[in-house]
Amino acid sequence: MTPYNSKRWGHTATFIDNKLYILGGYEDGDVGKDFFFIDFSVPFNTQNLIVKDLSNINTVPEHTFATSVKGGANNNTLFLYGGFGPTSMDLVYTFDPQTNLWNIPKIIGDTYHRKYSLTGIIDNKGKMYLWGGLDIRTNVNSDMLILDTVNLVWGKGSFAPIRSMSYAAILLPDNNIIYMDLDVLSGNKLQVYIYDTIVDTWNIKATSGTIPSGRSGFTAVLGLDGQRVIIYGGSSDSTDSSLYELNLINYEWRIPKTYGKTPASRTSHRANVIRKYMVISFGNGYNRSIENDILLLDISNVNEYIWTNEFYFNSLPLPSNNEPSSINKSLIIGVIGVIIGTWVGFLSLVIFIEYRRNKNRSKDDDNDQVENKVHNYGQEIVQPFKNENIFNHGQEIVELPNNDHIFNHGQEIVELTNNDHIFNHRKEIVQPHIPEPVINNNYNHEQESTQIANDKKLSLQYVQKLEQELQDLKQKILQNNNQSTKN
Repeated sequence: MTPYNSKRWGHTATFIDNKLYILGGYEDGDVGKDFFFIDFSVPFNTQNLIVKDLSNINTVPEHTFATSVKGGANNNTLFLYGGFGPTSMDLVYTFDPQTNLWNIPKIIGDTYHRKYSLTGIIDNKGKMYLWGGLDIRTNVNSDMLILDTVNLVWGKGSFAPIRSMSYAAILLPDNNIIYMDLDVLSGNKLQVYIYDTIVDTWNIKATSGTIPSGRSGFTAVLGLDGQRVIIYGGSSDSTDSSLYELNLINYEWRIPKTYGKTPASRTSHRANVIRKYMVISFGNGYNRSIENDILLLDISNVNEYIWTNEFYFNSLPLPSNNEPSSINKSLIIGVIGVIIGTWVGFLSLVIFIEYRRNKNRSKDDDNDQVENKVHNYGQEIVQPFKNENIFNHGQEIVELPNNDHIFNHGQEIVELTNNDHIFNHRKEIVQPHIPEPVINNNYNHEQESTQIANDKKLSLQYVQKLEQELQDLKQKILQNNNQSTKN
């Protein structure tokens, strides 16, 4: 690892396995062949940049304004496309970081011409999208080339509504690609285009807010929450902001709040998201005596981004897009208290009801041991016979002959035949022959049935109250999230 002291722009920057590989570009006015990486697995200060030089293994001819992505079957291969230089070169090169070897892959399909000054975007299936750019005759293009980096096959998409070069682009979570470029028809403002990679269609997206002025040679990254696009650089106007943010929910532009000294705008640089940082590498248009080659913007807090010189590997992106305020923290604590209290109360009621039921069952078991007694619980009907106990559970129907006593309670009818001893539990019936019944003693525990009904009613009321509290709690959380988003 050695210090790096050269300036460059028009290079490529590819992040693989915690290493940012820098290749080619102009180096102090000359087309360079430098190849090195910056190690992002350890903390460092951008004022003392240390790199690992790999130029001695670089077999790619010197070039500038190419584009690169991480792809391949294992998603760990550097794919380099296009660019131009003083010598001839192949259309595509690959670099394997595991073996440190460059290769020229054999790609099937139609042969396409070389382009440069474009941005390659790779999707989750390993397809690299190459829109627009300049050809060797310096014509601006509108075609869409598609390179399958897994199967090494060329394809082609639909033409865009405009020709473009030196634009900014990123892949969105919905597999659309957002392109941003100058629109002279809208008063020299930045125009947004959406390319659907699934159905191969283009759309122009209207935006509002503080729309950036037209620019080229700028970069864009996706915010950590996937709900915003951050662009940097590309403007030579010193009065214009170098940093803008596009909200992907309502497509409104704004100038984000930042902490720390804002660096001057750069062009022909590269930007990558590494951990919680937007990492801006090199570029043209800045004073190296007062600004670093590598810029770090901490984008973990959407309410305030931070310019910093310190990179920390262990600083992971935050799980949410906002740091809770003291009011939000109090509300969260209150919400947790309400939830815990509500469930403790609910569980206490359930335990109490179960206790009462078990107590009633215990009384029933004692009473069942007494001869010549009939017990009617709720909707259960028992017709006793001499010296026998009969238990009828459920809603069974048994016929009784004439001159016998019939008890009809609620919605059940029980009719028992003479000389039958019936034990009906659930749906099983046993009918042994017994002597004629002569004694009828009926005990109807109406008070216990009433108590059980009251317990059920109380439980239902408490559940309904719990549902209402949870609904109110949900409404409070939604209101708090809306307020946090607005802030």
